[in-house]
Amino acid sequence: MNKINKAVFPVAGMGTRFLPATKANPKEMLPIVDKPLIQYSVEEAISAGITEIIFVINDTKQAIKDHFATNFELEKKLQEQGKQEFLNIIKNILPKNVSCVYVHQSEALGLGHAVLCAKEIVGNETFAVLLPDDLIDAGEHNCLQQLIDVYTQTNSSVIAVQQIQLEDSKKYGVIDFDGDFDSSVKINKVVEKPESKNAPSNFGVVGRYILKPQIFDLLENIAPGSGGEIQLTDAIDKLIQNEDVYACKFVGTRYDCGNKLGYLHATIQYALQHPDLAEDFRKLLKEL
Repeated sequence: MNKINKAVFPVAGMGTRFLPATKANPKEMLPIVDKPLIQYSVEEAISAGITEIIFVINDTKQAIKDHFATNFELEKKLQEQGKQEFLNIIKNILPKNVSCVYVHQSEALGLGHAVLCAKEIVGNETFAVLLPDDLIDAGEHNCLQQLIDVYTQTNSSVIAVQQIQLEDSKKYGVIDFDGDFDSSVKINKVVEKPESKNAPSNFGVVGRYILKPQIFDLLENIAPGSGGEIQLTDAIDKLIQNEDVYACKFVGTRYDCGNKLGYLHATIQYALQHPDLAEDFRKLLKEL
């Protein structure tokens, strides 16, 4: 069983729900207090041992590349001005042992297609997938690390799940399983966006995955699913027919930053945890 070194970040979406803020600025670069949204999931991946970050982007996402690249001019100015604290912050956005690769998704054909775009770079390795829209505050536990721990125990693909309201099942891939579900369980099937009456459980898939490379062959041959797109969930359901796939009920709080209310919720919660802002921000909220 190989160590997981590579993580795929599908970030080619248009962010239409946040227009006009995302007309010129990628949704993934919207700030949660003082960091862009995408940096939180990249930090999560790095903390879990990932050393190669694979961004699946389009031509409008130059800001993401700029954020993770070295800015020599800015570093020089901060050095000259003696602003060492800020210099350390921008120099440590990406550790020296971590590399970034950018792959272009020419058409928005679904999450499954976005993951498939990374096939040549991932190669024949088990890899992680992280969706930055799902901001997961797991404290010291690290959500991706929890999935890796299940992978280490089972040598199987693993997907993160959380309990959902059945009326929200149309927003999720929903898993079917047997018996009790403590922290992890083997999956029988996964259904993409079922009606509540057809949902096999109240556990929905969220944006963290550990996937065996066999998923690529399935993605290449699967028919378009919900919304006419290549759905990663459909390929995972096919994978289950050939090998074990596990669900991990992770410890932590997920904020759905793909919608405005979830984004605002995350901003407030992270501001209340911020070492420099928490006290004053809490006072401000009480005044409001």
